[in-house]
Amino acid sequence: MPTVFRIDGYRFFFWSNENTEPPHVHVEKGGGHAKFWLKDGKLVSSSGFKPADLRRIRAILIENMDTISEQWNAYFGQSN
Repeated sequence: MPTVFRIDGYRFFFWSNENTEPPHVHVEKGGGHAKFWLKDGKLVSSSGFKPADLRRIRAILIENMDTISEQWNAYFGQSN
């Protein structure tokens, strides 16, 4: 599970065996977990996060979308 980065205690990462899905990133902190598509920053799934957490995570995602996408492409060897 390669970690892309950690910000505000949130860990942004990929599962190594999920390159058959569209590019996406997982985020965890404490007992919370969320998954976002990289194409549009849309929330795919979430558990354990409050709405305010999800807004903060999405803001971090949008601010760092290029970095996360570059890391996805480098790790999985493909482009969005």
